Amino acid sequence: MHSMHEPSLRNVDLNLLLVLQALLEERHVTRAAARLGLSQSATSHALARLRELYGDPLLVRSGRKLSLSPRADRLLPQLARGLGELSAAVSDEPVFDARTVQRNFNVGTSDYGQAVWLPRLLARLAREAPGVAVSVNGAPNLAELLESADIDLAVGPGVFAPTLSSVTLFSDDFVCMLKRRGALSRGKLSLARYLAAEHVVVAPTGTPGSLVDTVLSQRGLSRRVAVRVPNFLAAPIVVAGSDYVNTGPARLARLLAEWHPITLRPPPLPLPSFDLKLVWHPRLEHDPAQRWLRALSVDVCREFA
Repeated sequence: MHSMHEPSLRNVDLNLLLVLQALLEERHVTRAAARLGLSQSATSHALARLRELYGDPLLVRSGRKLSLSPRADRLLPQLARGLGELSAAVSDEPVFDARTVQRNFNVGTSDYGQAVWLPRLLARLAREAPGVAVSVNGAPNLAELLESADIDLAVGPGVFAPTLSSVTLFSDDFVCMLKRRGALSRGKLSLARYLAAEHVVVAPTGTPGSLVDTVLSQRGLSRRVAVRVPNFLAAPIVVAGSDYVNTGPARLARLLAEWHPITLRPPPLPLPSFDLKLVWHPRLEHDPAQRWLRALSVDVCREFA
């Protein structure tokens, strides 16, 4: 026998599950109602039925916002997968047509991704999907924005939450950026000269320390950080007007060197390369529009591979 709080599929109206998915993704009764084309009262009534069905609050008020209960958090990816597959089973083919669609995608990436990946994506969109617009969120908390469905996908280096899906777009190395006709750009950039110089560090989250400092400290060395800036695009402006050094991503530095009076040198100590990843929430795995955008994002980085 099924207890009250273990709903059997026979006894559940599938439309109720569509309402549940919309509520859990939007975390907002009015927005879920608008998305489903239902009245607010019908949506509130459905939420009450769902709470009774699961014996769980599902959405919990925290401050002015609603957040997911632990049970709802576990349900959401399952619902997205199951309803995504059901939806594909009842429609002859995906309704997403890149050439005619009019929609906006929200993407999250720092100015590194904005400079290196975004222009390539936009060039392809202009040719293949002229009705698609992109809004970029540069906040440092990309994993949270994916969890809360504020962004469709994120592009960034480093490790994201294990609950998120990801694919590597390309690898990058570090390079040193110097003022083009500055004192440091004359002759070889030795380790001694590097350590004696003043450094510009990009710290998007405002936290001290970086991979370079970790590698230096493993060798019992340290450098003097003269200035921390919150974004990559500020670094060449500071470097071009000073005798500071910035050690940053090579692909971005090569782009910036076309626009700023800076010169590039290999770092005087071995630094590991790193991957730039495309990251998304599993609930968007089967969505035809999202799959198309992810495939395009990977494709525009092919020549980097």
